[in-house]
Amino acid sequence: MRYAQIRKTDISNGTGIRTSLFVQGCTRKCKGCFNPETWDFEGGHEWNEQAEEEFLTLTAGEHIAGATILGGEPMEPENRRPVRELLRKLKERCPEKNIWMYSSYLFEEIMEFDPKVLQYLDVLVDGPFVEEKKDLNLRFRGSSNQRIIDVKASLESKTVILLEV
Repeated sequence: MRYAQIRKTDISNGTGIRTSLFVQGCTRKCKGCFNPETWDFEGGHEWNEQAEEEFLTLTAGEHIAGATILGGEPMEPENRRPVRELLRKLKERCPEKNIWMYSSYLFEEIMEFDPKVLQYLDVLVDGPFVEEKKDLNLRFRGSSNQRIIDVKASLESKTVILLEV
């Protein structure tokens, strides 16, 4: 896996002050994407032990509410295993932190191809960015088709439960 950026403090991609990881690589290439520089799988930086330790240490900070994984596309086939492993380590090391992930894949699709990743998430913002549905008044999402999902409640109830933020 490669990554574009580790943002030490982020207030745009989830509740509270967060540490965010922008993974590299996306085949979806949504029209109007705010982050097209993350599409190239060869761009950015190599994800290695040093980068992982930096991200985990930053997220463990007392003033940090949690972590957000976005991109690029965290659920691209090339990124799934390393993202899942990072989330596992994050939950082990910082169980009190909440974890958000943004994906253009729907919750239902992720349930089919990588249900294990969901056990590490508190919130999933799902769905592709659709330029025709762009709404600058929405919190934590770019277009009205995207959903902010309470993952734990959704897994327990076996139906998508939206989170009001």
